[in-house]
Amino acid sequence: MGNIVGIDLGTTFSGLAVLNELGKPETIPDADAERITPSAVYFDEDDPGRCLIGREAIRARRTNYGRCVRWIKRHMQEPDYRVNIDGCEWSASELSSFIIKKLKKDCSNQIGNITDAIITVPAHFDEVGRKATMDAGETAGLDVIGIINEPTAAAVYYALTHDATGRILVFDLGGGTFDITIMDIAGSKTNIICSAGDHRLGGYDFDQKLLARIESAYEQQCGGKLYSTDERKAGFEDTAESLKKTLSKRPNVKTRLVGQDGEMAYEVTREEFEEAISPFLAKIDMLVETALEEAGHGPSGINEIILVGGSTRIPVVRQRLEKMFGYPPTTAVNVDECVALGAALYAGLRLSEEQPEKVAGGVAAALAEAQVTDVCNHSYGTTCLNIDEETGRPSDDNAILITKNSQIPCEVTKEFYTVFDGQEVVEADVTQGESTDPDYVKILARKELRLPPNRPALRPIKVTYSYDKDQRMHCVFEDEESGRRVEMDIDAQAGGVSKEQVAERKAALEDFIVE
Repeated sequence: MGNIVGIDLGTTFSGLAVLNELGKPETIPDADAERITPSAVYFDEDDPGRCLIGREAIRARRTNYGRCVRWIKRHMQEPDYRVNIDGCEWSASELSSFIIKKLKKDCSNQIGNITDAIITVPAHFDEVGRKATMDAGETAGLDVIGIINEPTAAAVYYALTHDATGRILVFDLGGGTFDITIMDIAGSKTNIICSAGDHRLGGYDFDQKLLARIESAYEQQCGGKLYSTDERKAGFEDTAESLKKTLSKRPNVKTRLVGQDGEMAYEVTREEFEEAISPFLAKIDMLVETALEEAGHGPSGINEIILVGGSTRIPVVRQRLEKMFGYPPTTAVNVDECVALGAALYAGLRLSEEQPEKVAGGVAAALAEAQVTDVCNHSYGTTCLNIDEETGRPSDDNAILITKNSQIPCEVTKEFYTVFDGQEVVEADVTQGESTDPDYVKILARKELRLPPNRPALRPIKVTYSYDKDQRMHCVFEDEESGRRVEMDIDAQAGGVSKEQVAERKAALEDFIVE
C-alpha cells in the first residue's frame, strides 16, 4: 500500500503531511529540514528544464526577479492567466504542479513512494480554481482523491486530536487568503454550517502596506527612491515581511534602509503597522459578521474560535476577535501545519469510504468513527423568462436551484417551460450568486439547447444540478418530450482543461527537474 498524504497548497507556504500506520498525521519536512516550503518557483536561466522551489527560489529572485513566480494561488481561478518565461507560457495550475512535485519528491526521499493525496483550497474557491488545483496534483504525478476546504481540513484535525464539542468558528488568515467557517463538532463528527471569505486578503497585503510606508519614509528623508530595480525591490519586500513578523513579538522595531539615494535609520511601531492595515482589519470584521449572520446567530452562539494561518499571529487580529466574542481564540493547533495534517486525515477517510482496499487496518480503525459533511459556498441557478400574469410582459429572472450552504453532495432537479410557440432554442445558462436579478449574478457557463420546430409553448425543460464532495458541479438541461439535452461540467465550460490535456502536461513535464 502506498502512502496517503494531505497537501496544503498555500499562497505563501505549502506543506505535506502523511498518515502513519496508526492513522496519525505527521508533517514531513522538505529537503531543507523545514516543515513548510515557500510557494515560489524560479526558472533556472542556465537550464531551461530546471526550476528552483521554495527558499532557493526566494533567494534567487534577488538576482533575476523576472524569473521567479510567487503568489500563484491568487491566479488559480483565472483560466487565462499565463507567465511567460523564455518564450514558454505557464498557467497557474502548471506552476503549482512544480511546487507539489517538489513536496512529493522531498517526501518520497524520506518515506517512499507517494500515491494518493487530498489537496486543500480556500473555502471560497470557485469550480475553476478547484479543478485547476486537482489538475496541478495530477500533473505532478499524484492520484488526487479529491480536495477539501482549508478551514474544514483544520477542523478535521482539531476534532480528531482534541476533545472538541459545540459550535466552532475556524478563523483562517494566511499569506494570501482569508476564510471563516462555522461548524458543529461532536467528537469525531464535523458538520459544516457556512463559510465566508476573500481569496485576496492576507499577509501579502499587509506586507505591501508596510512596504509603502517604508518607501514613503525614505523618500521624505532622503529625497529619492528606495529602489530602482525589481531585484532591489525584492530585498525590501523581505525587509517588510521581517518587520511585520517582529512587530508580532515587539511593540516597535528598527532597521537601516540603504537605498539608491543614501541610507537612513527607520523605526516602525506596532500601532503604525495596525493603522496601515486597518482597512483589511475592517473587512475581516465584516466577513466574520457575514458568517455569523448566515449561521443565524451572533457571537454568543460560538463556543470556540480556532486560529489557522500564519497571519493570525498578528496581535491586533487576536485582540479584535477577543473583543468581538468576549473570550480569546484557541491556539491549540499549529497554525502553519494543521491544514496539511487535517487534509491527510481526510485523505484516509475518503479512501476508507471509496477505495478501502488501499487503506491499512490501523488507518481504517483510527478513522472508523470520523464523519465530515460540508456545504456549498455559493448559490447556483439559471436564467429564465417569466411572463407577468397581469401585464403579459416578459421579464428575466435568476432561478436558484442550489442555495448557498446546502449540504453536499447534493442533486437538485427543477422543471421549467418554453415560453413561445415555435420556440427552437433554450439558452442553458448556469449562474452563481444570491440575487434573483440576472444583472447581479455571474454566468459560469452557457450552451444552447436546440428544440424541435413547430411546437406550442409551455413544453417542459428539466434542469438538474449535481454538486459533488469536491464542490464541483455537473449540469444537465433536457427537453423532456424529445430527449434532447446539453450537459456541462462547470470547470471545463469556464476554461478548465480536459483529462487528456492534463495527461499530456504530465508527460511533457515528467523530466522537468525541481530542486
